[in-house]
Amino acid sequence: MIKGLAGAIVWSEDIQKSLVPFYRDIIGLPVANDTPEFVVFGSSPGAPAFCLGTHSEVKGNNADPARHMVGLGVDSAQDEYKRLKAKGVEFLDEPTTFPNIILCTFKDPEGNYVQLLQPIS
Repeated sequence: MIKGLAGAIVWSEDIQKSLVPFYRDIIGLPVANDTPEFVVFGSSPGAPAFCLGTHSEVKGNNADPARHMVGLGVDSAQDEYKRLKAKGVEFLDEPTTFPNIILCTFKDPEGNYVQLLQPIS
């Protein structure tokens, strides 16, 4: 029986070149496991993890960045938008309110789209 999301992986030609420093140092994700070719971000055992991996079949930047997006949960999309924008992160949009969620989308150094998601109760 499938129970739900366990994790998401973004594959790259070389994760150490720009992705690991971006997600660790700029975005601020905690590193749970770190090897030269695979990094797991996350701080809650048993919770879904976000991973980066080096893959021999991946070359260069993402040619179709809207096909898959990773969503990062936040307490305040507006606060994170301001913090990351000040660090030079390229956003595609400002935080936008939809029924039950506020979200905005940014690009990582390889052109992958990532969303900040703030649930609204």
